[in-house]
Amino acid sequence: MNGYDLLNAVGEADARYIEEANAKKAPARHIRWGALAACLAALALAGAGFGVAAEAKEYNTALAFFEENSLSAEGLSRADVKRVYRDITTGRFTLEETAQVITRAVPGAELPTPEDLTPEALEALWNRDVWMRRFSSAGFSYKLDYTEKMNPAMGFDTLEKSIVRCYKGGELQWTAEFPGFYVEGCTHTDLGTAVWGKEEATWDHALLARVDETGGVKWVSRLNHGMKYESVTAVLDAGDGTWAVISGGDRGTLCFSIFAMNGNALLQQKTELDGFMPRGAARLGEGYLVQVGNFMENQESSIIKLDAEGNRTDTFTYTGEDCDYYMTDLLEYGGLVYLSAYAVPKQTDEGGRHEIADILDDIFSREVMWIDEEELIAKLRKNYTAVLLLCDPAGGDPKTFYSVPGALGGALAVNDAGDLKWETQKLESAFFSPATNAFTIGGACRIVNYTFAPNGVLRGQETTDETVGFHR
Repeated sequence: MNGYDLLNAVGEADARYIEEANAKKAPARHIRWGALAACLAALALAGAGFGVAAEAKEYNTALAFFEENSLSAEGLSRADVKRVYRDITTGRFTLEETAQVITRAVPGAELPTPEDLTPEALEALWNRDVWMRRFSSAGFSYKLDYTEKMNPAMGFDTLEKSIVRCYKGGELQWTAEFPGFYVEGCTHTDLGTAVWGKEEATWDHALLARVDETGGVKWVSRLNHGMKYESVTAVLDAGDGTWAVISGGDRGTLCFSIFAMNGNALLQQKTELDGFMPRGAARLGEGYLVQVGNFMENQESSIIKLDAEGNRTDTFTYTGEDCDYYMTDLLEYGGLVYLSAYAVPKQTDEGGRHEIADILDDIFSREVMWIDEEELIAKLRKNYTAVLLLCDPAGGDPKTFYSVPGALGGALAVNDAGDLKWETQKLESAFFSPATNAFTIGGACRIVNYTFAPNGVLRGQETTDETVGFHR
C-alpha cells in the first residue's frame, strides 16, 4: 500500500470534486563657543541616533505582532502601527485605529455598531475571533503572553517568562507561568494540559511540561534527541497513562517519544523524512498517523503510519493529478481516523504564495492594484474546497469522502452529544492587499459545522455567527 494515492480511493467523487473546487551649567568661565557648538551638535546627533534605534525596535516589534496575528497595517502610519500595538497589548482597546484593524481582521462577523463598540466589546471581539482560536482542544482554549527583561550581557531584552491562561467556555480556569520557556503550543488531555515550546537559553532544544487542572506545573522536561532546532508538533494521549510526543528537527527528522506522567521519557524512535517535517498527528488504533510536509510550504503533503513504538509501517500520498491537499486536523472517533483538509487546483506558477499563485498572476497581469470584491471572492470560492476523509484503522484507506466547495476544512472535535463536529470555513468576504507583508489576500470565512454519527453518517449542518480570518 506504499504510495497509495488517496484520490484512487474516491474515484468518481474526486472527479466531481475537481470540477467544484476550482542641562547642567559649565564650570569654566571662558567658553570656547565653537567647540561647545560642535559638542552640542554631536550630542544631539547621538541622542537622535539612540532615538531612531529605539523607534525602529518598537516599530519592528509592533510589525511582528501584526504579522503574527495576521493583522493588516494598510493605511496606517508607523506611529499608528505602534499605537495600535500598545493599545491591544496593554488591554486598553480605546483607539479608533484599533477598532479598524480588528474589525478588518474579521470582516463578516457580527460586529457591534459604532456606538456600541466599547473597549469591552472590542476586547471580546479580539479574544473571540483573533487569538482565542489559535490553540484550542476538547473545549479548552489557551492564550499565550510573554514578558521580557534586559539582558546586560547581550545589551537587549530577552524572554523572561511565558504566561499561559486556560479558558473553558470563555471562563478563565487557570494561569501558569514558565520562566525561560518560550511556549509555542498547548493541548488538553485527560492527563492534564501539555505545554511545549523552546528553551530560551539556546532555542535549539524543545521543552515539554505538564499542567494539572488547577494550573499547577507538575514538571518541565527538556527533550534531548540529538536534533538541532527541535520543535514539538503534537502531544497525544497514548491511552495507557502516557503521552505520545511527535517532534521534528534538522529539517527532515521525525522523533516519536513516549513520556510518563512524572516527566520521564520511556522511549524514542527517529524517522528520516528526506527534508520534510511533521505537521500534525492523530491516534490510529494502536498506532498513529502523522502528516508531513515541505518545510516552508504545506505542499506535497503525505501521511505516514507509525506503530505503537513509533516505527514507520506505511506511507500514503496526499495529492492528486490536478489538485493539492492541505491537511488541517486529524481526530480518532468511532473507530475511525478523520482527516480534515482543503484542496486547491495545482498552480501553474510555483513561486510566491502557492495556494493563490494563479489568482495573483491573473490580477497582476492586468497591471492593477485593485480588484472588485465580488470577483475576488468568486475566484477564491472556485479555488478552495473543504475535504473530509475517513480512514479505517485496519488499513488506513479512506472509507468515505465529503467535500464542500468554496470552503476550507477546519477543526475536528466531539460535541457534548457525542457526535463528531467538523468545522468548515466558508469563504464569505475578501480584499486585495498587495502592500501587506503578512498576506496578499485577506478576508473572512463563516463557520459552518457538520455533525456525524459514530458510524460516519452525516447528521446535519449548522451555519453559525462565528467567523475566522482568511489570510494568504
